[in-house]
Amino acid sequence: MDLMEAIKTRRSIRRFKETPVPESLLKEVLNTARLAPSADNAQPWRIIVIMDADLKLKLVSASYGQKFIAQAPVLLVVCGVPEETFSTIGGYMNAHVIDAAIAVDHMTLAANALGLGTCWVGRFNEDKVREVLEIPEDVRVIAMIPLGYPDEAPEKTPRRNLDDLVMYEKFKGP
Repeated sequence: MDLMEAIKTRRSIRRFKETPVPESLLKEVLNTARLAPSADNAQPWRIIVIMDADLKLKLVSASYGQKFIAQAPVLLVVCGVPEETFSTIGGYMNAHVIDAAIAVDHMTLAANALGLGTCWVGRFNEDKVREVLEIPEDVRVIAMIPLGYPDEAPEKTPRRNLDDLVMYEKFKGP
C-alpha cells in the first residue's frame, strides 16, 4: 500500500483479533518512529512495548476502562522526554509533544500499510500509567497505541471540506 492509500484508509481500531503480531512487523512499525523527523533530530521519545496481559489490564484501569487496549496483542506506550529538546516552539511549548506525535503518526500509518490496526489513545491518567510502568517523573506519557490485526472495519468518518480548513495569506474565520 502506498502512503496516500495508507493515509486515506487508516481508521481507529478498537476490536482486535487474538492473532499475534509477528516480530518482523512489530520491528517495521517501530522503525518508522525512529525515522520520524524531530526538532534538531533529537528524537525525544521512548516507546514501551507491552505484550504482558497483566500489565495491559492494569493500563485499562489507568485509561478509564478502555478495555480494547488490553485486547490488542501489543500495546505501545509512547513517552516524551522534555529535557532532550527545545522548549521554545512558539515561545510557549516544548517540542517533545509534537515530535512524539509525529513518531506516533508514522507508526499508525505504517501499521495500516502492513495490514495492522491501531488507535491513538490519549485518554489516560498519566500518574497511573507512570506508576504501572515505572516511568520517571521527568518523562511524559504522550499516547497509548494498541496494535494488532483488526477485527472490525469501521466506516469512513466524514471529514470537513478543505476550504473549511485552509486559508491563504491571512487567518479568516473561526
